[in-house]
Amino acid sequence: MTIEVSRAGVDDVDLVVGIEREAFSDPWSENAFHAALAHPAVFFGCARDGDGEVAGYVVAWFAADEGEIANLAVAPAMWGKGVGRRLLEAALEAASARDVVSVYLEVRDSNERARRLYGAFGFEEIGRRRRYYRRPVEDAIVLRRTLSQDV
Repeated sequence: MTIEVSRAGVDDVDLVVGIEREAFSDPWSENAFHAALAHPAVFFGCARDGDGEVAGYVVAWFAADEGEIANLAVAPAMWGKGVGRRLLEAALEAASARDVVSVYLEVRDSNERARRLYGAFGFEEIGRRRRYYRRPVEDAIVLRRTLSQDV
């Protein structure tokens, strides 16, 4: 299956919000996604399947030489088809293009699927935020990847 990632547009927000609500118990608001679209320091990409349907999305922001993957989700029907991998690649490519040195993210302690993906991309645990998530209350694992110029 071919997965293409392109910049999100206003017309994608409703679909992204739907995936967000399926994926997370404490979802971002529609307004948060609209704000991401408008911000120049944000990479907001949508993964599309061969039919052009939105299969997932990633939101990453950058400041100076650091970046953060703030949100990444895949529609449950597309799990295991390489969508998350392609979204992560696109975010890291965007970071590299902006000369980012380190990329950070938080992930639920219990989210083994995501933790395996991030580990496969060289993210390493650097900390823990106790009781970071609210619904349900759970620790966040803080991960970091140092980029080389070959991303």
